[in-house]
Amino acid sequence: MREAFGAVFDVQPGYLNTASIGVPPRHVADAVMASHERWRRGEDTSSTFNDAVETSREGFGRLVGVPATSVACGATVSQFVSLVAQSLPSGSKVYVDPGDFTSVTLPFVAAGHRIASTVDEADLVALSLVQSSDGRIADLDALKASGKPVLLDVSQAAGWMPLSLAWADFVVGVAYKWLMSPRGAAWMAVRPDRMEFLKPLAANWYSTGENYGTELVLRSDARRFDLSPTWSSHVGAAVALPWLASVDLEAVRAHCVGLTDRLLTGLGLPPNGSAIVSVDTPPAQGVVASVRAGRTRYACHMYNTIEDVDRVLEALS
Repeated sequence: MREAFGAVFDVQPGYLNTASIGVPPRHVADAVMASHERWRRGEDTSSTFNDAVETSREGFGRLVGVPATSVACGATVSQFVSLVAQSLPSGSKVYVDPGDFTSVTLPFVAAGHRIASTVDEADLVALSLVQSSDGRIADLDALKASGKPVLLDVSQAAGWMPLSLAWADFVVGVAYKWLMSPRGAAWMAVRPDRMEFLKPLAANWYSTGENYGTELVLRSDARRFDLSPTWSSHVGAAVALPWLASVDLEAVRAHCVGLTDRLLTGLGLPPNGSAIVSVDTPPAQGVVASVRAGRTRYACHMYNTIEDVDRVLEALS
């Protein structure tokens, strides 16, 4: 058991793999387990989960700096990126980071768009705010100065990094990493002046106010892009995201970066200012980490400690 930022975690020592799967605080896991018990007893209806969906929507909005009316709920990042890709005019040029995760890059290739070699020639810039493979952080000031439409994936940023992204055209993120919620929920923040640009390609009963009938009208805000929600995922997210939004995320960032700085310095490497690091050494014994592009990736979240980092350094010494 560990206590961090006012929450209790049951994470095991040496878990440095949040970039793959986040570990929930006890109160989030308890909420999901209670929901499963209600399901076991047949106590729920579809409307039972409406409040959880709306609470998670609002929570994601608070974490990225937009109102709930600008947030759509879905299941995966690739689903939302594909929505943007399919809405672009045919043959558009999109600038992506060559090393970015394929959920961000592949939807544009599949839609037949061209990959731009520079930001200047792009019709859209699409990239991860924090790179999954090595923790590199995008230069937001340069992106804003470019004047180009921007899609940001915050899956490896939201939850440890304070964000204020109302200026971005589209912001997407998933539940199950740094937001420490069950897999199956994702969100997209859409700037209000970009609502009409997107085509609601997966319109469904959650995209309108009516389940049946002939009054087939899409909602006027970002909910027109909703998927029918994965209920248990939103049950967890409805607890985790508002809690995260209430935490001092500057302190969370300082905690996480302080741990990765300790790890990199201990390995004779310069700090990178990120909660994710990638090193050219074999995975440390007794530590849960990931291998990406032939390098070992370690990720430090709020529940990690100096002891976790020192376990790596001792194993590699």
